[in-house]
Amino acid sequence: MNDSSPDSGPATSASTDPHHASQRTLSRRGRTALLAGAAGLALITGLGVTGAAFAAAQPSSSLAHGTGGNGASIVLNWGHSPNGSAQSGQSGSSGQSGSSARSPYGTHGFNPSQTRGGARTSSATDAVPATAGQSTGVVTIVSDLTYQNARSAGTGIVLTPDGLILTNNHVVEGSTATEVTDESTGQSYKATVVGTDATHDVALLQLQGASDLGTAQLDTDDAAQTGDAVTAVGNAEGTGDLVAAMGTVTATGQSITAQSESGTDGENLTGLIQVDADIVSGDSGGPLLDSDGEVVGIDTAASSSGSPQVTGFAIPISTALDIAAQINQGAETDTIQIGYPGFLGVEVGSSRTGASGAVVAGVVAGTPAEDAGLAAGDTVTSVNGTAVASGDQLSALLAGMEPGEQITLAWTDASGVSQEATLHLVAGPAA
Repeated sequence: MNDSSPDSGPATSASTDPHHASQRTLSRRGRTALLAGAAGLALITGLGVTGAAFAAAQPSSSLAHGTGGNGASIVLNWGHSPNGSAQSGQSGSSGQSGSSARSPYGTHGFNPSQTRGGARTSSATDAVPATAGQSTGVVTIVSDLTYQNARSAGTGIVLTPDGLILTNNHVVEGSTATEVTDESTGQSYKATVVGTDATHDVALLQLQGASDLGTAQLDTDDAAQTGDAVTAVGNAEGTGDLVAAMGTVTATGQSITAQSESGTDGENLTGLIQVDADIVSGDSGGPLLDSDGEVVGIDTAASSSGSPQVTGFAIPISTALDIAAQINQGAETDTIQIGYPGFLGVEVGSSRTGASGAVVAGVVAGTPAEDAGLAAGDTVTSVNGTAVASGDQLSALLAGMEPGEQITLAWTDASGVSQEATLHLVAGPAA
């Protein structure tokens, strides 16, 4: 899998064979991103990507120094690195709405043709290669974001010998295909998304054809406490190497609002473990280990607040496992999506003043929307006979539908002619 990573752009030290970690500096101060941003809700401020730096909002000084943080708003890359907004007719979503045409997942993903990378600094202990023990039950994850012409990377935790993998939702959000590598053996597997919970940033994957995998040792009895020594392990900067960064729990029960640099796609995450370990992009979904080498949390987010001091956040493992169990039971809830959602393939923009319906801003190639003949400038007026008043309503109607479901779609084309088609939704990108 590491050899199939996307084009690394201009040559950097990260372009060397990722299996030869000893041949390059493993300090996170010097490592540039092979996958810029690399699926990191844990994208630290100051990492330059395609000419733009993601900056954390200015929270209180207590948050910046790792002693507080309840209610802090942390502006982070929500999942991947940016390739800018979608262009009409090139990409879109199954009913995404907004003030103007935009990509179906905000600014996630990166364009392989664009320059990536950018060193960052940290006051935390420099990362070192993960030991064999720290690597057991840990996988690296690379996903194709087909509709965004991008790839993403992150980390996961092995729960069962047959390949049930726990990770963050934002690691696989928007993915159409995912490959996972067991870093203890080097074996790669295709993975399917069992289910996701975007609200709590948890996802469950299933590896295809996996057996006898080493599993992570989970500590569900003793919750992390302030002052505990911890180690964050992950696929830092998406290079394919597992590295470990030591630190200390600085607070528990923390709440943050994580969002993209554009201020969209925000999620309120609560009950988090706060640490000063040097968590960076790509670590997302990886284990936060206690002094016994057992998993106490999932590395999820981080901010440097414009300073060298890193503040990291992890979801307690007991919380993540409770959500994973619900996903594995296969029952959808208000927050849990089982499998892949149904996908129409349109991007919707703002409704015209005084007009009703969902204005089509773009259509994804090779989707049911294109096959039915929809085009930018059309207006969707109903789904299965239910009138559509806005893009938000279209999104809501489609959100509860499954791949393969047949729908009857009515719309008015740009010339004002009414159209109707019966079509079947396809499997869309992971929610």
